[in-house]
Amino acid sequence: MTLPPPPVADRRPHSVTHHGVTITDDWAWIRDPGYPEVSDEDVLSYLKAENAYFEAVMAPQAALVETLFEEMKGRIKQDLSSVPAPDGPWDYWWAFSPGDQYRRWHRRHRETGVEQLIFDEVAAATGHDYFRLGAIVSSPDYTLLATQVDDDGSERFKLHIRDIATGAILETITDHAIGNPVWAADSKCIAFTEVNDQWRSDKARYHRLGDDPAAAVTLYEETKDKGFSVGLGQSHDDALIFISTGDNTSSEVRFVPASDPTATPVLIAARRPNIEYNCDSAHGRLWIVTNDAHINFRLVSAALDAPGEWREEIPGSDRRYLRGVTSYRDHLALTTRVDGLDQLVLRSYSGDESRIPFAEASYTAAFGGNADFAPAAYRIGYSSMVTPPTVYDYHPADDRLESLRVLEIPSGYDLADYVTDRVQIRARDGAMVPVSIVRRADSKLDGTGRLFLYGYGAYGLAIPPGFSPTRLSLVDRGFAYAIAHIRGGDDLGHGWYLDGKLTKRTNAFNDFVDVARGLADLDYARPGRIAAQGGSAGGELMGAVANQAPDLWGAIVADVPFVDVLNTMLDDTLPLTPGEWPEWGNPITDKAAFDLIRSYSPYDNIEAKPYPPMLITGGLNDPRVTYWEPAKWAAKLRATRTDSNLQLLKINMGAGHGGKSGRWDSLREDAEAYAFVLSQIAE
Repeated sequence: MTLPPPPVADRRPHSVTHHGVTITDDWAWIRDPGYPEVSDEDVLSYLKAENAYFEAVMAPQAALVETLFEEMKGRIKQDLSSVPAPDGPWDYWWAFSPGDQYRRWHRRHRETGVEQLIFDEVAAATGHDYFRLGAIVSSPDYTLLATQVDDDGSERFKLHIRDIATGAILETITDHAIGNPVWAADSKCIAFTEVNDQWRSDKARYHRLGDDPAAAVTLYEETKDKGFSVGLGQSHDDALIFISTGDNTSSEVRFVPASDPTATPVLIAARRPNIEYNCDSAHGRLWIVTNDAHINFRLVSAALDAPGEWREEIPGSDRRYLRGVTSYRDHLALTTRVDGLDQLVLRSYSGDESRIPFAEASYTAAFGGNADFAPAAYRIGYSSMVTPPTVYDYHPADDRLESLRVLEIPSGYDLADYVTDRVQIRARDGAMVPVSIVRRADSKLDGTGRLFLYGYGAYGLAIPPGFSPTRLSLVDRGFAYAIAHIRGGDDLGHGWYLDGKLTKRTNAFNDFVDVARGLADLDYARPGRIAAQGGSAGGELMGAVANQAPDLWGAIVADVPFVDVLNTMLDDTLPLTPGEWPEWGNPITDKAAFDLIRSYSPYDNIEAKPYPPMLITGGLNDPRVTYWEPAKWAAKLRATRTDSNLQLLKINMGAGHGGKSGRWDSLREDAEAYAFVLSQIAE
């Protein structure tokens, strides 16, 4: 088949000078000057041309896309539902109906058996190309529901108050909410956060139902640091509302009584550079996880009337990474990680600890669905690379895990058909990088296979070794699917994260390349038969490894890639830039940061050389990675690369950072990505 010629974006000379260095950017025009409104005809024409090219080139793969989609769809229950979770006298759950893209939310009264539909996403999404429910919170008296809905992907949510009995919207408080709203104890008031025109959450507000929303009281406004974001939370005993402000490295928390949210907020501890803390409360004390004395955090407590006087409860540990605490009536639920694997611990208030046991050597587990302050059992989610998601109740009285539900794979799944490997690859500086792998049990490690390598490596976000029914479509076609737990994530502790940011940022890129080469040495696949995928900051990773080692990759999928790093970090008018400086450095004021970012920013380091086949995606309404980053990168790549390998750009014109929102629409995008990979790396 003869392919149509790819779009060619105009080169329009443009340059800026910083620190005495002039940077040329011939595709700067792709950023619409009216953003966040995108109406420039030249910009829209280019994006539409790239989308048309994507459709034309992928047309011959339509049958494969459809096959993959039906396979993936066949592994998902049409009437999938959650395990009911108790909250007060009610059990809450969500459920899909066959064929539906979105779910419905229900509850059942445990004594009377009365069931209620409390929110219908299907109805709310009707007429919208995009729909996302950002928050759903019932009032303390269980009569009202606060919901936050985004219907264009901009992550500016409409905050509605609904009558549960009738489903009617009683009030619309704001159309640019973010985060989670928190009810006051009397169910007559609600606290919430909003984003401003720059998509920064800079204040927490408080609204009394029935009043004019424009008259909402400001509980706290961040005025000191424009890189800080304000958020809300509630203690698990429901006594306190927490008001937090912070960035990626520092935090500051205040609290007010849930019974009197307009009281003067009480500061727990003033912000300090590179010191983080988060907290809960129970039995008249604050329970605080902080890195003030150890890189892997410690647990301290404080009296509510002396919140800054901290008493150590659990010291920091070089081996045990303390990630979070939730305080219940009888236990502190500790989320920890040891040697890269999740460990869930219940600690009594007298200091006795019990670790919840799991049989597999590699897995991911988390507390979840425990709304009550005094649960009889603790709800847990669990999976591994080969074990489908499983919901447990852990009964501490007899140290027993009760399996409530294992995710059903309707088309069939036999665990015995698959194996999981956990290997360590030595990076070029000697660091040992863990890799989690799933493959068919009958696959041979002789170098003839194919490998799909996924990575992220930023913000201290670990990629857990969990289950995905979608990836089986690759594994069943002979791919080994691997997750590289590279630096920049916190897979091996907070230090693992610090070793992949700021001046050590390139460790993340080097780790990923070295993992690919190491797996090739272990005969998982030969160079050139390795596919790579990452999104957002993981898309930056894709751009960096494409520049560093293009010969390794048979295909690259870069989703909403953060690739124009230098230009973005130089523009403090963009939504996230000031808050991102602690992660990447501030090239405006710091020449060394400018030089370092310029040395690895994928867009700035494209060279006239061969690149692998690439599929690049973006979202027109994405406030996190703006649409022009993938678009400019694609344009410059196409104008500079010296090969004839396939390069595709797909911009979702009605979506944001997460792509399409419906469960089937999202799944079809996965099928397109896998079809692209399969078409480029043949058996």
